[in-house]
This record gives sequence, C-alpha cells and structure tokens, in this order.
Amino acid sequence: QVQLVESGGGLVQAGGSLRLSCAASGDTFSSYSVGWFRQALGKEREFVAAIRWSGGGTTYADSVKGRFTISRDNAKITVYLQMNSLTPDDTAVYYCAAKRSYYALQGGYDYWGQGTQVTVSS
Repeated sequence: QVQLVESGGGLVQAGGSLRLSCAASGDTFSSYSVGWFRQALGKEREFVAAIRWSGGGTTYADSVKGRFTISRDNAKITVYLQMNSLTPDDTAVYYCAAKRSYYALQGGYDYWGQGTQVTVSS
C-alpha cells in the first residue's frame, strides 16, 4: 500500500524559505508521478507542482513558477518542494500526492499524504 508522509511545514516570515519533504513507501515509484497541492482556509485545493519520477520532468502552477522547485531523491524515495520568496498568499496546508501515470499531472492522483501546515506571516 502506497504511503506518503509530508514534513517540513512551519511558520516563516514573508520573503523566507521552507523545504517540504514527501517520503514515499509501499511500491517502486519509477512509473509514478508525484504532485504537491495546497489548500488555504476556505478555499479549494489547488495544484502547486508535480514531477515524473523517471526522467524528472516537472510542471508548476503559474503562481509559484520561479519561486518553488520540485525535486526527488531516488535513494531516499522522497520528493521535495523548495519554496522561496514566500508570501502570506502561500499560507495553506500542503499535501503531496502520487499516481501511477505520467500524464495530466495537475490532477487525478490516487494516493495522498496527511498534509503539513505552512504559515507565512507578513
């Protein structure tokens, strides 16, 4: 059974940085894509970034392009989200998700982590 565990959230001032981690287990992930999503209080969940495990191709939401970077560590079976130049608008619960597909990376995920809170103060 695929399990995803996020970590690395916290409180940071505007302009600061955080790195989120998503530790994956329960399968071989070479044929998976892993995405990061976020949900702010009172808002719908939105796509942030995704990566194809094999080959490392990435895609980002326009709102985070140039500020966030998604990457993966094959040995640790972990996906990271490096977040720089954070603003209060980035405040949300961040979730990682996985699916056995390389297509349509902005949705259709089958497995979800429990989420980690990111709060950016002004």
